[in-house]
Amino acid sequence: MDPRYALLADQLLLIERELRVLGWWAEVAPSAEALASVEPFCVDTLAFEHWLQWVFLARMKAIIEQGGALPAVSGIRPMAEMAFQGRLAQARSLLTALGEFDQLIGGAAN
Repeated sequence: MDPRYALLADQLLLIERELRVLGWWAEVAPSAEALASVEPFCVDTLAFEHWLQWVFLARMKAIIEQGGALPAVSGIRPMAEMAFQGRLAQARSLLTALGEFDQLIGGAAN
């Protein structure tokens, strides 16, 4: 088992917390059509914060729960910085949490 699982699970909870604190957590799931977008980050159908909630967090939690292979790299923070342009100060804590996630993914398993 990859020793990063526990750290990543904690980081995912922190990302969720930041989304909730910001008021960017949605109670209602997007439509199946919106989630089925073939565009990266569902840019054509979802706000980035909704992609984080409904796609990113869901997929990463499933990988960890199933003991699946982790991605080799992650660049979520740079995408978030682009998506939150104009809201960077407001999203500072979320960006920090996403950057820490990227670092954990980039770290080699022991």
